[in-house]
Amino acid sequence: MARRTAFHIAAAAAALVAGGIVVAQMESGDRGIAPIDSSGTLEITGIHVDVGGKDANAARYAGWRVAQREGFRALWAKQHGRPVSESPNLSDSVLDTLVSSIIVEREQIGPTRYIADLGILFDRARAGEMLGVAGVVRRSAPMLLIPVLVTGATMTSVEQRNVWQRSWAQFRTSQSPIDYVRVSGAGVDPLLINAAQTERPGRGWWRNIIDYYGAADVLVAEASLHREYPGGPAVARFIGRHGPDGEILGGFELQAKDSADIPRMMAEGVARMDQLFTLALANGRLRRDSSLIIAEPPPPVEEVTEPVKVAVAPRIVQLQILTRDEAGLSSAFGAIRGIVGVDAVSPRNTAIGGWSILLVTYRGEPSALASAMSARGWSVSDVGGTLRVNPGLPAPTAPKPPADNSQAPAGQE
Repeated sequence: MARRTAFHIAAAAAALVAGGIVVAQMESGDRGIAPIDSSGTLEITGIHVDVGGKDANAARYAGWRVAQREGFRALWAKQHGRPVSESPNLSDSVLDTLVSSIIVEREQIGPTRYIADLGILFDRARAGEMLGVAGVVRRSAPMLLIPVLVTGATMTSVEQRNVWQRSWAQFRTSQSPIDYVRVSGAGVDPLLINAAQTERPGRGWWRNIIDYYGAADVLVAEASLHREYPGGPAVARFIGRHGPDGEILGGFELQAKDSADIPRMMAEGVARMDQLFTLALANGRLRRDSSLIIAEPPPPVEEVTEPVKVAVAPRIVQLQILTRDEAGLSSAFGAIRGIVGVDAVSPRNTAIGGWSILLVTYRGEPSALASAMSARGWSVSDVGGTLRVNPGLPAPTAPKPPADNSQAPAGQE
């Protein structure tokens, strides 16, 4: 690990000594590359400049000024489909507010001369009105992109870093009508998005993957790379596929003169593949497979449930009740057992003609039990936590009406 780190540091130092701009990206492991976020920019590439100046810095500054002017004119012509000669000329001060960044594709810096191929990124929000572009426009449903590279009889996607996946990560999608969902290769990406997945027909697994990445459909960009010999010329065959069944949308071939030219060939392959997908979208060939649509669950059925009754722990309440005879004691037992919340009644001490002590298992407060007994007409009082109960005398029976013993007067019979 230390030897590999030392090698990267030495390579970066050598590149700085040779001159030019070196863009370093810290990469961990051997997984894929995070895609560039280009949603807020407009890009024009391949601007060639060859200018001079009093020194190297002045020549470079002049070259970048020329690139800004030519870049805006070329982008305007591209957006409107008109010749570059009809594009407007903007001042350098205005262009400075529109340009987001300058991409150095290739450059040679001399003492008084600057030769380079540059790319210009314009801020979409600021340059949109002048270019006739109204913000970010998405014309397709989100498409999960799976780049597959076939080389040396091996198929890889984002399981390992490769030149094809890197080209897609560096592709700026802001001007494409295809809404690409690109993965970086980090985390669970190599387990879900791999070359083997593109050949699985199972819809259930596809639906889970598409839903996980927030996409609606899938596009497969396949590149088969063949080298004549190590370091020599190479030929690549590109095929665009759509859907879980891999419907072929089209293909093309490109060539590279040597291994150093392969990144350029792959970047061109990405641009042409995007055109292939765009043409398929315009022709209505990117229709979503109905088997990939996840049906929404039915609305939940509202169930009427009874309110949950909170269980109250039973407690022992001691009663001191006046019992005049056995019949009164039995009657008091039955009346107490009939009170709601009473689980059991057991005698502790029975005294006929005096005060008997009962233990009542009751689910509630003693005051509630006292109120229930008072509602029966009993006299209840709390004496030191013990309820003293006097059931009272039996209700007197109603007197019988007097008998009519009066005699009628004589002579009135």
